[in-house]
Amino acid sequence: MNRVALITGASRGIGRGIALELAKLGHDLVLNYAGNRVAAGQTQHDCLAAAVATGKAIRAEIRQADISRAADRQALIEFTRTSFGRLDLLVNNAGVAPDVRADILDASEESFDRLIAINVKGPYFLTQLAAKWMIEQVTHHGSRITPKIITISSISAYTASTNRGDYCLSKAALSMLTPLFAARLAEHGINVYEIRPGIIATDMTGPVQEKYDRLIADGLSPIKRWGTPEDVGKAVAAIAQDALPFSTGEIINVDGGFHLRRL
Repeated sequence: MNRVALITGASRGIGRGIALELAKLGHDLVLNYAGNRVAAGQTQHDCLAAAVATGKAIRAEIRQADISRAADRQALIEFTRTSFGRLDLLVNNAGVAPDVRADILDASEESFDRLIAINVKGPYFLTQLAAKWMIEQVTHHGSRITPKIITISSISAYTASTNRGDYCLSKAALSMLTPLFAARLAEHGINVYEIRPGIIATDMTGPVQEKYDRLIADGLSPIKRWGTPEDVGKAVAAIAQDALPFSTGEIINVDGGFHLRRL
């Protein structure tokens, strides 16, 4: 029986990259999207093709849900339960940037509330629901089930960008999710991880491509290139394959070495 992964925000960008790597491993997938059904359908198609190319047979289902809404979170978990009957991996990937990059002296409460709701409240309470189900699975099936939870955060969790302070605050708060749930769920054999991407080529970073092209060329990170969704997907795949069984609460940087302090 295939393992089952639920990926939020899976239609594009990093979520799509994660979905493709898990498809290659033979995971069945629940591909969550918020609004772009066409993109979600394309990701579904490409995941099925990627699985076939590696000799795997998988199922991939798409499901709309706004994770900032309690009813949508509950429906997403119930859809996964009804469709597959199990959950081996939750990937909290869905997140948004500010609609407008505004100086912190001018930023609006509306933008702040939106980012906190989607980037923090959504993953926190979706993880709560998934964790309860995972505990139930472990209780019934023992060591045959080794569920995992991965949250995709950002270098913005510790890097100050004064024209998008609400985003930085949301990612800093999100970063605490992993140690909290890692400490709580270890006794149940459920490991929890944070993957912290750096500058990744996605729709979100497209509007500031020229800025980051210059910064990367000037040595922003030791590895002088943009990161890709595939880079993040490969880190998720390593965890999904039980490559880190004696680690939990870990931060895995996928940032070209940006986090290094250099003289």
